[in-house]
Amino acid sequence: MTGGLLAVHAHPDDETLATGALLATWAAAGRPVTLVTATRGERGEVIGRRWAHLEGDGPALAEHREDELAAALRALGVRDHGFLDEAVAAEVRYEDSGMAWVGTGRAGAADDVPPDAFAFAPLEQAAGALACLLRSRRPEVVVTYEPGGGYGHPDHVRVHEVTRLALELAAREGDTHAPAHVVPVVLWSVAGRSALRRAQVALAGRAARAALGATVEVLTLPDPAAEPPSVAVADDDVDVLVDVAPVRDRVLAALRAHATQVQAVRPVDGDDALVGCYALSNAVLAAVPVAEAYRYAAGSAFAAGAGVAWPAGVRPVA
Repeated sequence: MTGGLLAVHAHPDDETLATGALLATWAAAGRPVTLVTATRGERGEVIGRRWAHLEGDGPALAEHREDELAAALRALGVRDHGFLDEAVAAEVRYEDSGMAWVGTGRAGAADDVPPDAFAFAPLEQAAGALACLLRSRRPEVVVTYEPGGGYGHPDHVRVHEVTRLALELAAREGDTHAPAHVVPVVLWSVAGRSALRRAQVALAGRAARAALGATVEVLTLPDPAAEPPSVAVADDDVDVLVDVAPVRDRVLAALRAHATQVQAVRPVDGDDALVGCYALSNAVLAAVPVAEAYRYAAGSAFAAGAGVAWPAGVRPVA
């Protein structure tokens, strides 16, 4: 997988919400892209009347969200995808742990976590399965969430923990069929605080309102002065930027594919703080940023970005 990118996410839709532009840009450059998804999103909060019958029916929602994910990946140009539990030697199934909103854009643990929840999955088991995938795909870059999981979802946090251990396991001596592999670069998906605040302010502006039309009346605007989620970092901590505009159509199409989870997907033109918008089940408007932001994994031997031939549109910050 020379020059390859491997992304690790918790549920269908996370790949687009957190890293859609990176995946689309990598794929558009003809580079190999692999997505590993930990769960099938059985406990997602379903948006709209059309799919309301799926909420609470874990198996049915999981099957539907697998189809949504397949459509989103076609839009992004990603051809290599697998669920993490499919790589586990034992017969297991990692289930969506669910979550509860504990603030605007911040999540915590649900009250009724299922016994097979991914948040409770044995760390060594899940990391071992991911390490096998890392050894077989041999990516140049791995991307996942920062330690807080972006906004606190327990499955996102667990994905971060599993990925960190898997990177260590993959780098250890392997066997002749799957020799050890040290990933040169590990990225965490983040957002610079200033850019995030500017985009949130822009959601109340003329361009965003024109794009949304009457839909804006049923959505809540974010508070730029509120405490930001863990995805927000100091501007100086951003190491890599990915331009969204060249792949905006792909990203928006992928967001629309996740119709049970994402609503009000619109392109926004005429504002230099964002290129689109959407909302999740909490009906809080969110921005599709001008650039996705990433930082190198902290405290890791895999952090340095030197030597990576970044595709056009992916810009290390000097």
